[in-house]
Amino acid sequence: MPAALPLPLSTPNRNLVRLTIVRGITWTGFLAAIIIGIEVLGFSLEVPAVIAVIVAMGAINIATWWRMGRPRAVTHGEYLVHLLIDVTGLTLLFYFTGGSHNPFINYYLVPVTIAAATLPWRHAWVIAAASMAAYSFLMVAYQPVPQFAQGHGGATLSLHVLGMWLNFGLSAGLVTFFIYKMARALRSRDQALSRTREAALRNEQVLAVATQAAGTAHELGTPLSTMAVLLSEMREDARDHPALIRDIELLRQQVDTCKSRLRHLVESADRRRMAEPEIHDAQVWLAGVVQRWLVLRPDVSHHLEVAERRGHPWLAVDATLDQALTNLLNNAADANPDDVTIRLDWNTDEVIIDIRDHGPGVAMSIADQLGETFVSTKSRGLGIGLFLTHATINRFGGGVSLYNHPEGGTLTEVTLPRSQPEA
Repeated sequence: MPAALPLPLSTPNRNLVRLTIVRGITWTGFLAAIIIGIEVLGFSLEVPAVIAVIVAMGAINIATWWRMGRPRAVTHGEYLVHLLIDVTGLTLLFYFTGGSHNPFINYYLVPVTIAAATLPWRHAWVIAAASMAAYSFLMVAYQPVPQFAQGHGGATLSLHVLGMWLNFGLSAGLVTFFIYKMARALRSRDQALSRTREAALRNEQVLAVATQAAGTAHELGTPLSTMAVLLSEMREDARDHPALIRDIELLRQQVDTCKSRLRHLVESADRRRMAEPEIHDAQVWLAGVVQRWLVLRPDVSHHLEVAERRGHPWLAVDATLDQALTNLLNNAADANPDDVTIRLDWNTDEVIIDIRDHGPGVAMSIADQLGETFVSTKSRGLGIGLFLTHATINRFGGGVSLYNHPEGGTLTEVTLPRSQPEA
């Protein structure tokens, strides 16, 4: 599976709102500067052209506010277009107000910095390249303003302007590189913190379930012992009623089974605290889990497929992983016991187990919550089995994903990291 892109510092929608606010403040400031330049400093400008550029940018800002009210999400590409519009507007304004001699020319660094902090790597460099190209264009093509000539006579290109251009190029490159790196580090940190919080919350929930299970197992011991004693006395009293004795014996067997399962639960928990996962061939391990599952679910018809690839996939497994996969198989069988398809595949890093059923599928309203909270796809389910399954597989460094298959039913995908065979 391809690696996910890093999350932005904030959503593109919020970034576009902030960009719109910045644009409004910036162009209002430019309008005030133009008015002061014309009325106070006596600048000789093509006023209609300059005002047209400012009005056009104001209209774009109003249109952007209207667009933000639409339900459609803002993409990185759309956000890139808005920054390119800003660069274009700045270029037109500077063209009519002295070009590279304009003291506000370094304002190009603002869209460059915004792009570096909020957009992916390639998009940020597009803005940096566009700003540099616009600056370079304005060094040779512009409407001169005598007040910006700075006493350099009729020279087409002064050392001062050339130095400003070189400084801008260096600044744009450094800003794009380092701001993007810092922003990506913040994204990675936030993702790591989010994963840590989710893991801690999941571990707390698992511990709570385990504590309740231990307490329940302890509490069940007394009533089961009481039932066993009473059933023994009832069997003595019903000595002359063979049919009743058979029923009592059946109840006694069920009670003994419950007591045996409780003892096994305690013994298994004690062993698992000390045991390390064992390395097994994934094909052999999966076949064994499926066979043990079929003993519990003889009503199921299934089909096991193994990808035709070279080599053997190896997995680190223990009894908890067996139970986790059995839970997923039971979910598929509960949805529809007919034609449950199990497929094993692998690549250089992962082992993938797909379980396909032909049931009703997963409701979209709860699809994102499955395995994260106690939510079940069954009318009488508690969601604990799927939650513990997710927790177990995550503990092994894997993941579980549920999809609605295009041809109907649910496709459950389990990914587990491959291990190296024991020497």
